Amino acid sequence: MATQTIHPDMQPLLDAREQADALVGPQGETPEDARRWWRVYASILPQPRPADMRVFDATIPAGHGGVPVRVYQPAGRSGARPCVLYMHGGGFMLGDLDTSDGNAWGYAQETGATVVSIDYRLTPEHPYPAAFDDCYGVLTWLAANPDEVGIDAGRIAVVGDSAGGMLGAALALASRDRGGPPIAAQALLYGWFGLEQDAGSYVEFADGPGLTSASMHRFDRLYLPDDPDSADPYARPVRALDFTNLPPALVHAAGIDPIRDDSRFFAARLALAGTPVTYREARGMIHGFLRARSAGPGAHAEFTVACAFLREHLGS
Repeated sequence: MATQTIHPDMQPLLDAREQADALVGPQGETPEDARRWWRVYASILPQPRPADMRVFDATIPAGHGGVPVRVYQPAGRSGARPCVLYMHGGGFMLGDLDTSDGNAWGYAQETGATVVSIDYRLTPEHPYPAAFDDCYGVLTWLAANPDEVGIDAGRIAVVGDSAGGMLGAALALASRDRGGPPIAAQALLYGWFGLEQDAGSYVEFADGPGLTSASMHRFDRLYLPDDPDSADPYARPVRALDFTNLPPALVHAAGIDPIRDDSRFFAARLALAGTPVTYREARGMIHGFLRARSAGPGAHAEFTVACAFLREHLGS
């Protein structure tokens, strides 16, 4: 169990998990059961978006033929805006545009950027590289067609939480390696980067609260069913051989989290390579703490850290 004291702002997240269990039962063994639970859990902490924000769904002609996205444009700003490409968490098996809506519009409101939230394909139906291909396809399409959503192609940041953090890191690596679109910054929030799951925080916080090491093992097996020890850096960014010439990074970890050490290790690799990196650890907070940003000043402060980082590097 956790050796840190749980921050009081985390109680609404823990309560929401109990309520979801009561309403639909535990997450269950099938992806369908887990997704049903996740949708209920996400709905218990609603964060209605501002009424004056323009929001619309679209399909980007990329990836496997078409990738659904949701575009958020804050009110009161004209001209080409910077862009935040947002990838939700959920272990590559859970999550969609609705369950990640609160975080997505929050970034738009607080940064003034247009946010494009990606509904990438999920496991087990679509293992790696499906999610990565969808996200990289959206990135390259946006950079080539900025006028379609009114963005400045020279000011694109990638933001991801949990599994989305891995996707954000992978996009930064791939864009550098492939000569792809320039990325202004990467904000990687309690990310999962492919660290070995047999020591450190995986043991210390094996039973949560919230995310557990057993869940992480399951997500990992579903994401990489044919090559669980993959050295592909786009599947496991910590396995990259070169961490130079990458965008400035914010690596933001939860203090009470089985995958906390993924963030510590990844930030260290960036720093040792000379890549500008800010590492922050939310003491006493659990995996998914950004969902609780309206629960109290502590969680809200953690959310503003990411937004301030994005404003700095996007010039917004």
